[in-house]
Amino acid sequence: MSFTTTEKTATITGKERKKYFARRPRRLQVSDVTIVEKSVLKRAIAGTVVGNLMEWYDVGIYGYLAVTIGQAFLSDAPGTLQRLFSLGVFAVTFIARPLGGIILGQLGDRLGRQKILAFTLLAMATATLLIGVLPDFSSAGAWAPIALIILKLIQGFSTGGEYAGASTLITEYAPDKHRGLYASLLDVGSYLGFATGAALVSILQLNVASDAMLSWGWRIPFILALPLALIALYFRTQVEDTPVFRQAQEAAETAGSSASDDDQSSEHGVVNMIHNYWRELLISFTLVTAANTLGYTLTTYMPTYLTTTLHHDAAHGTLLTIPVLLVLAACIPLTGALSDAIGRKKVLLIGALSGAVLVVPAFLLMEMGTTASTLGGLFVLAIPVAFMVANLASSLPAMFPTSSRYGGMGFSYNLAVAIFGGTAPLIMEALVSATGNPLAPALWIVATSLCGVVAVVFLKESARQPMPGAMPTVATRKEAHELVATQDENPDLDVPRIMAQAAREGALASYA
Repeated sequence: MSFTTTEKTATITGKERKKYFARRPRRLQVSDVTIVEKSVLKRAIAGTVVGNLMEWYDVGIYGYLAVTIGQAFLSDAPGTLQRLFSLGVFAVTFIARPLGGIILGQLGDRLGRQKILAFTLLAMATATLLIGVLPDFSSAGAWAPIALIILKLIQGFSTGGEYAGASTLITEYAPDKHRGLYASLLDVGSYLGFATGAALVSILQLNVASDAMLSWGWRIPFILALPLALIALYFRTQVEDTPVFRQAQEAAETAGSSASDDDQSSEHGVVNMIHNYWRELLISFTLVTAANTLGYTLTTYMPTYLTTTLHHDAAHGTLLTIPVLLVLAACIPLTGALSDAIGRKKVLLIGALSGAVLVVPAFLLMEMGTTASTLGGLFVLAIPVAFMVANLASSLPAMFPTSSRYGGMGFSYNLAVAIFGGTAPLIMEALVSATGNPLAPALWIVATSLCGVVAVVFLKESARQPMPGAMPTVATRKEAHELVATQDENPDLDVPRIMAQAAREGALASYA
């Protein structure tokens, strides 16, 4: 087993747990602490990171080929309309994400995180492969862009359950003291996926003639999604569901479906979730809006911006983003570890404030037009991304209890990404087209970053604390003994609150 429980168990119902803790709050014991085996933690990290890399490779290659895809699927339209169509189709993907987040999130809270994550990976890879073999406008006429939109909607639905599920799984496995570090590795996978897609597209653009690229070259990255997905699926299927989820499921099965046990069902359902956690959902929505406007600007909009607004050639515009993504991926664990040391709120605040302050200088540098200045501007733009995006995976799941974590994450994250994150490239390209001002995207990012500052103010600190509804999680038995011995002076350990939440969620379903 990957977690420890007390050997002397006498299962109790939700009402009995409440009466018990009201009568006699007890101290934390070693048998209460979840100890995650190192091998299990490694499998969980590998499964989520490799799977996430694959998912965001699929998302990234479309962004890097947006100009070419616009020409292939709307060949009779003017260039500006082709670009807006291609970015619009990318935005359409995000319309399906809230639906995927709601449905897959609810299923993930009921059936398990691992099953849903395997499904999201297969659905995403299948849709990506089909895009790669889809007839273009010259062969299928108007049916070509319609089919492209349908496949992107399928991608969006599956992606709606990906990040929320992966971040939920990895944060529930991670030891409390290092959750920021381990959760940030999820975004390392994301940006390595983008970088892999960018590298492959760049190789094609440098070695395949433009006519051939428009005819068949753009299809290769999409077709390669299938073998890459099979590798990622192997890693993902090696991961078990988390200890806290299994404990909650066992407690729910023992308690049965009695309507009198209000803790069994009150958390489920979208309406109840919004009613019970509207503050958390609103804070999460705003943070995701701020972080992903920055993130999608760097990963998805920049190739289009560099090509169409700053007039770099397509290969050059894509190549310039690769070193930035690789350095960003290397820095993300550092900011994740920093949040473990100084707190999530401080790190997220640094990210939001730097987004508001640094983005205009970053765009001014890129506007200078040289390779060095463009690269410098991209690196400056990556600074707030490293602080903000890297810490969403550890901060957002910690806002919700076990029974609503996947669903709460899926709903708030994907709604924000659908309205503001995925549409960011389309909004910014439309602003440039409407105003003729290459700085227009920067002003949009400043506005969303300032909203992020406000959200951070209302965010509760969660660094080094157990997940809501879970008992403390550590990496070794020695750490468990130290935690119990120092529980009275540990500022990150509110034992009565932890006990009450864990009992309600089923993570503490026994007398000791």
